[in-house]
Amino acid sequence: MRIGIIGAGKVGVALAHVLRTKGFDVVAVASRRQASLDAAKTYIGPDCFYTLDNSRAVEMADVVAVATQDREIKTVAVQIAAGPGRLDGKLFFHTSGAHAASELSPLEQKGALLGSLHPLQTFPDIDAGIKNLSGTYIFIEGNGETLPVLESIASAIGAQAVPIASEHKVLYHLSAVFVCNLLAALLYAGEGVMKRIGIELAPFYPIIRATLANIEAKGPLLSLTGPVVRGDAGTVASHIEAIGDMPLHEKVYRDLSLAALEMARQRGTLTEEQASALRGLLEGR
Repeated sequence: MRIGIIGAGKVGVALAHVLRTKGFDVVAVASRRQASLDAAKTYIGPDCFYTLDNSRAVEMADVVAVATQDREIKTVAVQIAAGPGRLDGKLFFHTSGAHAASELSPLEQKGALLGSLHPLQTFPDIDAGIKNLSGTYIFIEGNGETLPVLESIASAIGAQAVPIASEHKVLYHLSAVFVCNLLAALLYAGEGVMKRIGIELAPFYPIIRATLANIEAKGPLLSLTGPVVRGDAGTVASHIEAIGDMPLHEKVYRDLSLAALEMARQRGTLTEEQASALRGLLEGR
């Protein structure tokens, strides 16, 4: 199995590096920028073909990973499909979590097999991506012909391969945004409140880690603590008053506390009176 990589960014280079360490034959890497190829060479090695021409990588490979930014996937597919010759038997997969394999559909018209392979991981840089891939769940999408190949690749580089239906990709990616991207946004909002009294985020890391450990052990529902789950309307009222001049933070607090109220309802920790009082506060009634 000769593998080509199109896109020499963080995901593409980390994927190529890990594939090589697992014994896969990564034969070519393509990018629009020579600087990206030069950087990739330090991770992948000199005995790989580096090119500015996507079609050269396609020619050399049996399996091609399109690891570009999401908005460029279809453009790459159209460009490759416009080239001469057939693509029969070649498998193309992209690494987007948000899009289905159909993003590569122009290639299917020339006989290519399609799929997607998405590491459920954050890639702040190449080194972090390489370090974290081995413990990452890899979500794969394809048909009966492509899934076995994608599963062999995913199982080799990650913790576990997980098949996902094409129609579920958007909700899958939305889930990842909630627990990763919006978690960072939530902590940024919390940091904004801390700065009003000269406190940094660092002292909160132990409680953040403990909360994540509890969630991993028991799930989010049973890990919720704090004033809402206790029915402490007085504390919630004081919180809302304290950030009355911070409209964005107040909105985040109210909306997430309403989610926490639903969690408390499911756990049965509140009386009807407590729940009603909290809902009135949080909805501004």
